[in-house]
Amino acid sequence: MKQFSHTDGEGKARMVNVGGKPDQQRLARAEGFIHLQEETLRLIRDNEMKKGDVLSVSEIAGIQASKRTGELIPLCHTIPLTHVSVRSSIKENGVYVTSEVQCAGKTGVEMEALTAVSTALLTVYDMCKAVDRNMQIDSIRLVEKRKDPAQ
Repeated sequence: MKQFSHTDGEGKARMVNVGGKPDQQRLARAEGFIHLQEETLRLIRDNEMKKGDVLSVSEIAGIQASKRTGELIPLCHTIPLTHVSVRSSIKENGVYVTSEVQCAGKTGVEMEALTAVSTALLTVYDMCKAVDRNMQIDSIRLVEKRKDPAQ
């Protein structure tokens, strides 16, 4: 049976040593959704939320969070990211968030992409909680993970 990469031979948590791995171009994409009431969506669309522009603030929050993933997830490496994009868009019954994260490094950026989406969705929740008590965040998932030789 395959051993988890974040445990040693005795089952203790450890950070994976990536020092011997070659640098590669890495990319990860993630997505997620928050279900909102119709009136909440109208307030977002018309930019009438008291806390401000929900979609723009959620995108900025997602970008900031992706850059701090190593501080939030105990065994993640701190990675020098070369690109982060977070997009929030209004759909029929909520807000859909996507992220794309890239780096040239020794380990992948899927946790950064997932953290970006999660934080963007939590930001929508925070900005809308005064008007919508039925919000539900779901469907957060990794959509793509890729690595190519460094150029």
